[in-house]
Amino acid sequence: MTGRKRWSTEEILDAATELLRTGDAESFSVRKLAAVLGTDSSSLYRHFRSKTDLLRAVADRILLAAMDGYRPADDWKQRITALALRVREVFGQQPQLAAVWGRYGSGGTGSRLVMEEVLQALRASGLPDEEIPARYHRIAVLIAALVASEAGVNTITAEEHEQGVELFRVAVLGADPERFPALARFARDVHPLGADRRAAFEEILVAQLAHIEDAISPS
Repeated sequence: MTGRKRWSTEEILDAATELLRTGDAESFSVRKLAAVLGTDSSSLYRHFRSKTDLLRAVADRILLAAMDGYRPADDWKQRITALALRVREVFGQQPQLAAVWGRYGSGGTGSRLVMEEVLQALRASGLPDEEIPARYHRIAVLIAALVASEAGVNTITAEEHEQGVELFRVAVLGADPERFPALARFARDVHPLGADRRAAFEEILVAQLAHIEDAISPS
C-alpha cells in the first residue's frame, strides 16, 4: 500500500503561504494546511513545533525575498530607505502576510539579514554604539507599522474601497463648519488614508532618518 507523500519543509511553507493569501492568521490552522496537503497535522508538526513557529517561518521567507539581490548603497540613509522599500514591496505583493510578520515576527535568516543591514547602516552613520539599539528599534517599529497599515488597505475589495471613499467624502465634505471649522476649511484638500501611500511612507521614513542625523555629533 502506497503511503502518503512526505512533504518537505519548503513545500509545506509554499502551501502555507498560498493558504494565507486567501485568508488570515486568525483563520489559519495547521489542520487546514494538512487538509490542503492531503496529510495529517502530526506530519507537519515534525517540521514545526507549533502554528506560531510555522507562521514565523512564512514571514521569514518574505524577508528573505526582500533581501534577495539586495546591494547596500554607500550612504547610510539610502541603505535604510532602500531596504524599507524592498520590505514594503514584497509584503505589498502578499499583503495578507504583513499581519503575520507584524504579529508573530521572525527569528530566521531573513530577519537576521534585515536586522544586520539596519544595524550596519546605523553604525555607518556615525552614531555612538550605545545609541544604536534604541534607534534601530524605532526604525523597525516604524517600518513594521507602515507596512502593516498599507497591507491592511491592500486586502480590501474594490467594493469596500469605494464604500470607504464615499463614507470619507460624506464625513469630510458634510462636516458642520461651526463644530469642525478646520475640517471644513481643508475638506477639499485632505485625502483618504489609502491615497498616495508610497509618498507618505517615504516622507515619514525620511523624517525619522533626519531626526537621527540631527542627533549625530559633528565630527
